[in-house]
Amino acid sequence: MNGLTIGDVAKQAKVRIETLRYYEREGLVASPPRSRSNYRLYPKDTVRRVQFIKRAQELGFSLKEIKELLALRVEPAAPCADVRTRALEKITTIEEKLRALKAMKHALTQLVDECPGQGAVTDCPILESLNMEERV
Repeated sequence: MNGLTIGDVAKQAKVRIETLRYYEREGLVASPPRSRSNYRLYPKDTVRRVQFIKRAQELGFSLKEIKELLALRVEPAAPCADVRTRALEKITTIEEKLRALKAMKHALTQLVDECPGQGAVTDCPILESLNMEERV
C-alpha cells in the first residue's frame, strides 16, 4: 500500500500532526485508508491540499470558506468568477476589520494620552473610562 504517514504529510506541509487530524475531522482532508499495521496512509496530493488550506488561512479565509473553495476547485464547470467574488468579499471584510481596528487604536491612543502614568491605580483614567456606563 503506497502513501504518506501522517508524520510525513505534517512534515512536508509544515503543520503539526494535530492540525492534520483536525482538518480530517472537519472534512478538509479525506480520511485515508489504513495500512495493515493500522497507520493512516495519505495520498501524496494531501501535502498540496494542506498547503492550499494554510495559504488560504493566511489570506484570511475561514475553514468554512476554504471548504467552499476546495469544492469549487474540484468542480470543472465552476467559473473562476465565483472564486474572484469570494476573494473580493474577503477584501471587503478585511477593510471593515481594518476600519474597526483603526477606530480601536484611536480610542485607546486618546485614553493613553489622558493618562499621566503616575499615581494610584484607583485614579487611572484608562480604568475609569473602561468602567463607565455606556453613553447613549
